[in-house]
Amino acid sequence: MRVDSPALRRVTRLVAALNLAYFGVEFGVALAVGSVSLFADSIDFLEDTSINFLILTALGWSASRRARVGMALAGILLIPGIATLWTAWDKFNVPVPPEALPLSLAAMGALAVNMSCAFLLSGYRGHGGSLTRAAFLSARNDSLANIAIIGAGLATAYLWPSAWPDLIVGIAIAALNAGAAREVWAAARAEGRVAEA
Repeated sequence: MRVDSPALRRVTRLVAALNLAYFGVEFGVALAVGSVSLFADSIDFLEDTSINFLILTALGWSASRRARVGMALAGILLIPGIATLWTAWDKFNVPVPPEALPLSLAAMGALAVNMSCAFLLSGYRGHGGSLTRAAFLSARNDSLANIAIIGAGLATAYLWPSAWPDLIVGIAIAALNAGAAREVWAAARAEGRVAEA
C-alpha cells in the first residue's frame, strides 16, 4: 500500500473527528468532577486530533519531510504530560477526590472511542512511517489509560475515597505519553536516516 492512500486518508480523517468530538465531552466532565486523570485524557484527545490532522497534511510528502513532522509529533505527544503535571500540582494543594461515577462513565466512553481508533489505525501502523505509528501508539496508549481511569474511579468509590487514585493515574498517563514520544522520535530519526541514504 502506498503511503498516501485514499483508505488511509479516510481512516485518519475519521479518527481525527472521533478524537475532537470526545475531547469536548471528557473535558467538560473533567472540569465538572475535578479529575486530574480525565483532564489529562481530554487534553490527549485534543492532541490526537492535532496528530491526525498533521498526518493528513503530511502523507503525500517525501520521507525526509515526513520524518521531520514525526519528530515534531514526538514533541506534541509530551504536551498532555506537561498539562497533567500542572493540573496534578494544583490537585496536591487541594486534594479533593473526584466524583467516582462520572469519572468511570466518562472513562468508559473514552475507552470505546480509543479502542475504535486503535482498531481503525492498526492496519496502517506500518504505513507512513513515524506518522501513522504516532497515531496508532497514541490510540493504544489512551485505551490503556482509560482502563486505569476506570480503575481509579472504582478505587475512589469503594476502596480509597481520596484524590490519590486519580492523581496516581494522571501521573502514569503523563509517563505513558513520554514513552510514546520517545518511540515516535526514534522511528522518525530512523526514517530520516533511511531517506538521506
